[in-house]
Amino acid sequence: MQITNRIHFRNLRGDIFGGLTAAVIALPMALAFGVASGAGAEHGLYGAILVGFFAALFGGTPTLISEPTGPMTVVMTAVIANLTATAPDKETGLAMAFTVVVMAGIIQIALGALKLGRYVTLMPYTVISGFMSGIGVILVILQTAPFLGQEGPVGGVLGTVQAIPDLIAKTQPVELGLALLTVGILIFSPKKLNKIVPPQLTALIVGTLLSLAILQFGIVDSEQGLRAIGQIEATIPSFRMPVFSAAQFQTMLIDALVLGMLGCIDALLTSVVADSLTRTEHNSNKELIGQGIGNIVSGLFGGLAGAGATMGTVVNIQAGARTAVSGLTRAIVLMVAVLGASSLIALIPKAVLAGIALKVGIDIIDWSFLKRAHKVSVKAALIMYGVIILTVFVDLIVAVGVGVFVANILTIERLTNLRSEEVKTITDADDAIILNDVERDLLDRANNRVLLFQLEGPMIFGVAKAIAREQTAMKDHDVLILDLSEVPHIGVTSSLAIENAIKEAIDSGRHVFIVGAAPKIKHRLQKLGILSTLPPHHIVDKREEALKQALNLVSYPSSSDDVSNYPTTDFNETAFGQ
Repeated sequence: MQITNRIHFRNLRGDIFGGLTAAVIALPMALAFGVASGAGAEHGLYGAILVGFFAALFGGTPTLISEPTGPMTVVMTAVIANLTATAPDKETGLAMAFTVVVMAGIIQIALGALKLGRYVTLMPYTVISGFMSGIGVILVILQTAPFLGQEGPVGGVLGTVQAIPDLIAKTQPVELGLALLTVGILIFSPKKLNKIVPPQLTALIVGTLLSLAILQFGIVDSEQGLRAIGQIEATIPSFRMPVFSAAQFQTMLIDALVLGMLGCIDALLTSVVADSLTRTEHNSNKELIGQGIGNIVSGLFGGLAGAGATMGTVVNIQAGARTAVSGLTRAIVLMVAVLGASSLIALIPKAVLAGIALKVGIDIIDWSFLKRAHKVSVKAALIMYGVIILTVFVDLIVAVGVGVFVANILTIERLTNLRSEEVKTITDADDAIILNDVERDLLDRANNRVLLFQLEGPMIFGVAKAIAREQTAMKDHDVLILDLSEVPHIGVTSSLAIENAIKEAIDSGRHVFIVGAAPKIKHRLQKLGILSTLPPHHIVDKREEALKQALNLVSYPSSSDDVSNYPTTDFNETAFGQ
């Protein structure tokens, strides 16, 4: 495996061609997401340029293409709507929204600096699937109004759902036709043509030319029935001072956390896709730092938040890209387009962009898993559907939090049940525990007066209940042998359960032996003060040795302290601290 993001020019032709191809795809997507977010088409372009450039320059995945994505746009749409609604004017609200982008970038840099990159995507697939599907549903719902030729109603998702009857009643046929044509081109465009021209660009060109023809022949009045992007600034984006509101700071911080975490997940999942295609290995922590720098710069210059884009990344790699030069090339090409083709961009109909964004929303939905989730696991399906509902109708962060919590609880339950099966107590040589001939003979000779208590595997906190349950079998025996030779890890809760079992045995006048405890296990038990309650020679390495001492105790109770006839293990208490 190769881990690198060094910029070199040994693959210059492939990188430039990859960057050009990715730019062609990025242009319509950036415009669509800019309009869909409520900020404006130019802000989508600024995000695609700035996030893409700086993430490529400082990131940890050479071929990753970063830009505004469907999931990030959904969050930005909510952020912009909330802040502009509470701000004195729209400009202040937008400034606060771009400040949230800067804050999200800072959070991403912090996660990368703390080397938490590899933990970001450690999330159950049911939660990721439900979350992404929910975002796809939101994006589809939010495009309903522009798809039908109207401005979006207030109230976000719920407001749009409630306004659907009114939106349908006021449908603008020409704009609806353009939107349907766009979706049709995206779905049915021939694969051979798609290899030459991306379907998004084809839809953009065809839809724009058709709208100009409609206006030219006077089929519809441009002010009433055919809305276009309108003039955008053909200049390099200007610096915007971050704007904070004391009343909204908590909301801004929460929005930044959601945006930052979603960007991390989106980017790192796309990095995994890039790894599989290029047979390299990305640097997740460096990638988060690069994404953070990109979003900080984007927010400071009025661009939307961005993350790794799967479509752009795959096309970039397939076109021959292998280094970050491709991402830098793509950003430069987009900047040239903004400066030199702004007058043409202004003619693009909003209905065409709505069709592109709606198709993206449909593609984000995890149809494959939705179809078979219930066959895999009913519980998994319920988690996924629950996350979808919470994502769409409640809150993104609540959806992820509840989904991860429930999924982890179910996982802990399954692990606990499996580990509990490895908590065994026997008093004779049956098949519950595998014993050698000598151990089997010793246990048989003890005549049910020695209890062998064996634990296997990691003892997580859920196993404490099984330990307590098996402890009830200790009442009728004189010696307890606690076998920890197959335990690599023991949690605090299980340690306390073992402590209770030992204390109860000692209080009842029984002898206790601990067998085969690893150094870390001994250290944990010593810290809890458990080992100090036992004679040093009752802590041994081999089960056979413990059984010999136990048999001596039950056979000759009057000489319980005389164990000279049986070999013992020297026990060095200083080993506890090692």
